[in-house]
Amino acid sequence: MHTVAVLALDLVIPFDLSTPIEVFTRTRLPDGRPGYQIRVCAEKPEVDAGAFTLRAPWGLEGLQGADTIIVPGTDAPTAPLSPVVRDALRAAAEHGTRIASICSGTFPLAATGLLDGLRATTHWIAADLLAATYPDIKVDPDVLYVDNGQILTSAGAAAGLDLCLHMIRKDYGSAVAAHAARLSVMPLEREGGQAQFIVHDYAPTPQGSVLEPLLAWLQVNLGSDLTLADIAAHAGTSTRTLIRRFREQTGTTPLQWLHRARIRQAQHLLETTRHSVERIGAQVGFGSPTAFRDRFKRTTGVSPHTYRRSFS
Repeated sequence: MHTVAVLALDLVIPFDLSTPIEVFTRTRLPDGRPGYQIRVCAEKPEVDAGAFTLRAPWGLEGLQGADTIIVPGTDAPTAPLSPVVRDALRAAAEHGTRIASICSGTFPLAATGLLDGLRATTHWIAADLLAATYPDIKVDPDVLYVDNGQILTSAGAAAGLDLCLHMIRKDYGSAVAAHAARLSVMPLEREGGQAQFIVHDYAPTPQGSVLEPLLAWLQVNLGSDLTLADIAAHAGTSTRTLIRRFREQTGTTPLQWLHRARIRQAQHLLETTRHSVERIGAQVGFGSPTAFRDRFKRTTGVSPHTYRRSFS
């Protein structure tokens, strides 16, 4: 039987902790036998889980001999990692144990150095912080999970379920994984990645910036066929000066800002109206339905129709 050790750190997120426990505990092999044995481990006997206190039945010795170790997310992802926990995870990796993180659990896993030089993900809202804190990690905020073989990471919240099902399929095959997915009322593979859940806000602009009136005008005129020259003309400046000011104050170009604003408005319309995809594309300024679908999928990772099914 495959042993999974779930490591509960202080301020562990209960959802992230419970996901692997529930999924692996309920996994059954074709002959009805359980596929996994679960150990909930912690450095200390009691763990602060926010709304309640958790008493873990295993100490860190429970990590020894486990086939897989799961590191759930915590509400304090940048808190220093205990040297004892760090050494235990490194020792497990040296012995070939598979180690996976859920959501912000990528941070304590990164603190061990085991992710250095690897591609990894975390909750999209913390992806920039992960990249800034651990520059040796190739952070991909758009995917649900990343499988590097021995070391795996997942995005926020429910993406931990995607990762657990992925590991079950690797361990026991698609039939067992599909049964586990049905018990979780979850597709074995979700279409698209984490990108579809990211809120594509407009690049921040300092209050009182000379661009504020222009950005307000652009927001009102998203549906118009605007060129860089049109935007510069409205701003009363040259295109070169316009591009420079945009980069200084928003970190992007005028047309990139416009594309992002159009996609964000399209997401809102897909969520709140029954307008056709073609009509929405035209409403937000795309010259053809094909151009709209292509840009939308490049930005969110899914088609407008799939996005609507997921969020409306």
